[in-house]
Amino acid sequence: MGDKEEKLWQWVDSVLHYEPISWDRLPELDLYMDQVITLMSKELDPFSLEGERLLTPSMINNYVKDGVLPRPNQKKYGREHLSRLLMICTLKSVLSLPEIDSTLRGLTEVQPIRDLYQDFADAQNIALKEVAERVEGLSDQGEETMYQLAIGLALEANARRIAAARILDSLAPDPPPESKEPRKSRKEKGDAS
Repeated sequence: MGDKEEKLWQWVDSVLHYEPISWDRLPELDLYMDQVITLMSKELDPFSLEGERLLTPSMINNYVKDGVLPRPNQKKYGREHLSRLLMICTLKSVLSLPEIDSTLRGLTEVQPIRDLYQDFADAQNIALKEVAERVEGLSDQGEETMYQLAIGLALEANARRIAAARILDSLAPDPPPESKEPRKSRKEKGDAS
C-alpha cells in the first residue's frame, strides 16, 4: 500500500471516530486569537488537506470586518464566535461568504445560536460518517472503483452546491429597482481617458 493510500485510510478512520465539538464542550472562557486558531485547527483537521490552513487570523479579522462574525469582546472570542467560525469554515468551500452570512442570520432569527450550532454539528457528523463509510467500502476494490466513487462524490457535491445556492437565492430579498435614468458613458460624463 502506498503512502498516499495509507493517508486516505487514516483519514477515513479519523472521520469515523470524529465527533464535532458540542456547544457544551466549547470553552466557557473567552479566547484570544492565537487560542482560537489552535482550537479551530484541531477541530477542522478532518476538513483540510495536508498543509491547508482553513483559518488564519487575517480571515477572522475579515469575517468581523465583513459583518459575518460579531466583533470580539476586548479582543476575546466566546462560544458564539467559535460556533460561527466552525460553521463558516465548514461551509466556505461550498457557499460564498454572503450566502453563509444570510443563512446564519436567517436561522438565528428563528432559533438561538446554541441550538443552530448543535443542529449543524449533528448534521455535519452524519454527512461525514456517511461519506467515510462509502470510502471505507473501497478498501478491497481496485483503482477504477475508487475513481468512480471520487467522480460520483464530486458530482453529488456539485449538485448539492447548486441546489443550496438556488434555495438561498430564492430566499434572498429582491434587490432595489434600478433607476430609470440611462447610464452615462465615460465620454458623456466628461472622462476623456
